[in-house]
Amino acid sequence: MPAAALALALGSALLHAVWNLLLARARDVQAATAATFVLSVALAAPLAAAWWSARPSVWPYALASTLLETVYVVALASAYRTTDLSVVYPLSRGLAPVLTLAAAAVVLGHPASATEVGGVLLVGVGVVLVPGRRGRGDARALLAVAAIAASIAAYTLVDRVGIDRAGALTYFVLVLAGPCVVYPPLVGRAALVRELAQRGVWAAAVANLGSFALGLLALRRGAAAPVLAVRSSSIVIATLLARRLLAEEVGLARAAGSALVFAGVVMLAF
Repeated sequence: MPAAALALALGSALLHAVWNLLLARARDVQAATAATFVLSVALAAPLAAAWWSARPSVWPYALASTLLETVYVVALASAYRTTDLSVVYPLSRGLAPVLTLAAAAVVLGHPASATEVGGVLLVGVGVVLVPGRRGRGDARALLAVAAIAASIAAYTLVDRVGIDRAGALTYFVLVLAGPCVVYPPLVGRAALVRELAQRGVWAAAVANLGSFALGLLALRRGAAAPVLAVRSSSIVIATLLARRLLAEEVGLARAAGSALVFAGVVMLAF
């Protein structure tokens, strides 16, 4: 893997973990989430307009993806309101590729390789370790994590086809339009305006857009599998930073579980 691609993929992983940490530490997580995505689209829109590129065939994929992104955003905000980021992040990011593999096997008849089976087993063990005793039995948290993972898996499958039908920034704006239209009215205008005045929300929006841009640049300079594997290091980064920045109880079992989830995702990426 070229050094430039490695650096870009690591930067993308770090920024992805950062914007999630900034949302999780916000006073009003739901309003902060809505404001972050509105600002992300607002920052990307002028660039997308300047280099607008979209074939007519992109619209079904963009519509499907933006609906799935809306589910993702709502579930993410709900999860961070009630559950530690060091539980939500590794579980959702680890289960998503497992669900993607399962969908590919069922719908496309993709046979699972030994490496993929090993990856699923590692993710499974990590998923058991991450919540710990305190995390078990929280039905709402588990439901939110399942919704996040399922939406990531679904929009990943959709975007693999849709992204070839539009420019990257154009597609970014199209698929995030849904959360920007649907979610802000749910949190209320006053709460949204209040969060838009917070520096943390602006930093989260820049990190969100930056993570996307660096990930795209990494894919242009390196093969998809190693880039996706390196980007999944955000699982470990987010977990460790949650202990330091959010004062979450990240013990040995949770840290080890996150590391196993990361290792499993790496195996699935290849």
